[in-house]
Amino acid sequence: MRLKTRFTELVGIDRPIVQGGMMWVGRAELAAAVSNAGGLGILTALTQPTPDDLRREIERCRTMTNKPFGVNLTILPSVKPPPYAEYRQAIIDSGIKIVETAGYSPQEHVAHFKEHGIIVIHKCTAVRHALSAERMGVDAISIDGFECAGHPGEDDIPGLILIPAAADKVKIPMIASGGFGDGRGLVAALSLGADGINMGTRFCATVEAPIHPNSKQILVENDERGTNLIFRSLKNTARVGKNSVSDKVVEILKRPDAKFEDVQHLVRGAQGRVLLESGDLDAGLYWAGQVQGLIHDIPTVAELMDRIMREALEIIERRLPGFRG
Repeated sequence: MRLKTRFTELVGIDRPIVQGGMMWVGRAELAAAVSNAGGLGILTALTQPTPDDLRREIERCRTMTNKPFGVNLTILPSVKPPPYAEYRQAIIDSGIKIVETAGYSPQEHVAHFKEHGIIVIHKCTAVRHALSAERMGVDAISIDGFECAGHPGEDDIPGLILIPAAADKVKIPMIASGGFGDGRGLVAALSLGADGINMGTRFCATVEAPIHPNSKQILVENDERGTNLIFRSLKNTARVGKNSVSDKVVEILKRPDAKFEDVQHLVRGAQGRVLLESGDLDAGLYWAGQVQGLIHDIPTVAELMDRIMREALEIIERRLPGFRG
């Protein structure tokens, strides 16, 4: 089962479904499974401790799939930033043809990738940011609605508005992210003007996701209310799964005089990794979107993607025509 869109043509895949580049989760096992099932798998560069480790992970992924896959490079402000230029060079040296960039001021990275003929997809949370990235020369946009896990921006615009608003102005291919987990969402995204969907949380609840079974099961047990928005008062809003740690972060940051240092010990990325890998659901924060309300099982990646495609084609070919009077 295939669906042809501008995005599938751009990156050479059969199904307009992209796996989000998730920290600690975007490893070879998951990326290869998504690519083998006809979508676009994404390795997460900064999950790897060093640029050389990233090179090895890319080669490991190539032993698992001969289909297209990409690498995510997220640029975030930091007191001690990772060596972004070295990670970028590792991506180029490894012959990667598709890169997903995210975060702040990607111009330097985009320009260097484009010099080497690499297709660049940039993640955005606002129409104005998407248009800026388009002018910068990226090849495709991933537009993230307020429902998404991670950083949804500060505008609080859900996908139902954000996707068509972006589609009205963005000329390059665009995939939609935030709240997608089934065939209904895929058809909705296409109807709203996107050329495919990006799924993060949904792919965490699959057999191949390299995380502890407890960290998958909580996504099944939670509903659409099972997230917290943290860092709102710091103007760096992030959507994470609801647990004792994120509840505490929300409570502390409600104080008028609260600052990041007050919660720094609770939000360390290393503790989130412990949660994902150990299954201790109160060890730290975990990223999760409102799509948890649509997650009811833990299938293989192939089973999930086959199901999404069946549902989407059923809607397109049978259900929608039935509404014509």
